[in-house]
Amino acid sequence: MKKIAYIELDTHAEIARNFMDLMQDSSEFSVDFYFSEKIFKLIGKNDSHIFVVKIDELLRSLKEKKYDLVIIGTVHRYFNLFNAIAANFNAAIVVHNVNFTKISPFQLLINIFEKDVKYRLKLASKEGLFSAPEVFRNAKKLLVLDQNLIQKNSVFLPVFFTKKYDDLKAEKFTIVIPGAVSQKRRDYKKILGELGKFSDNNSKQKLEIIFLGKAENEELSWIQNFEKTKTEYISLHYFTGKVPQNIFDEWMRKADVLWCPIQRETEFFSNREIYGETKMSGNIGDAIKFGKVAFFPEYYQSKFEFIKNDDSLEKIFGFKMADFFDFQREFNREKVAADLEKVLNSLL
Repeated sequence: MKKIAYIELDTHAEIARNFMDLMQDSSEFSVDFYFSEKIFKLIGKNDSHIFVVKIDELLRSLKEKKYDLVIIGTVHRYFNLFNAIAANFNAAIVVHNVNFTKISPFQLLINIFEKDVKYRLKLASKEGLFSAPEVFRNAKKLLVLDQNLIQKNSVFLPVFFTKKYDDLKAEKFTIVIPGAVSQKRRDYKKILGELGKFSDNNSKQKLEIIFLGKAENEELSWIQNFEKTKTEYISLHYFTGKVPQNIFDEWMRKADVLWCPIQRETEFFSNREIYGETKMSGNIGDAIKFGKVAFFPEYYQSKFEFIKNDDSLEKIFGFKMADFFDFQREFNREKVAADLEKVLNSLL
């Protein structure tokens, strides 16, 4: 049986959990998971193959075992450590920001002073920030979670699958907008503008809108101001604190559709990234997990059939889910697990 080490020390616990679920019954691979204390708490699971490690002990722990493949789930910190791992093992890195993998040390130096200066100086002085480009070069392969992001030396890693939930139906047509309520990532001005048009139509059809993420600052004010003037046929739900996981899951199961009016561009470490080209939206994983059709702006490019590239409220409200896309056929756990094993074998 081939041995794999999967490392997640910083973020993307959900991806690690998916990988764990997909590989748990594998007859080909034995996977050990190395988590920081923070990630371990988010995973919320005890297992003999899960190891909670300190940063300065990880390399030694890996060397004590003979792994055929080491997968690093996130390289946004600890660059010195990951560079040593990439140099000593058959290592593959999951890439969440493609342009960041190509950034030069000089540009990294400039970007330190763009924002979060104290934290970025710590990355430079203690965690080897300027070796970040070298980490990605030393990796045997780069892994992306959206086929649109495949570039030279990268392969698609299938980790999203549709889970089986009992159906929850709301009385009204329910549109869920998942994610933190921030204009930097999604166009909430557009959302409220579209809802304003709906109000003007004096429709007798009832609509439920769920802002499924923490709302604060000016975005919260926008929602609250709209709430005062909206038609009675629109119901709004929003959160001023972190959404508990059980509440998040419940609303996602009730959703008729997901509305994801993401901005075309964003940034990571003050470096430009483009959704659908160099960065994947986490809403894709949400849509697959809960089996929901997602409405994205026209400019978001994706090969996933369940994404609709027209996010006007008129199109969303007129959509009928029945027989549009069979998530359980395309993204059932057994199929995705088999596809994942094929990719893993290709990395050995």
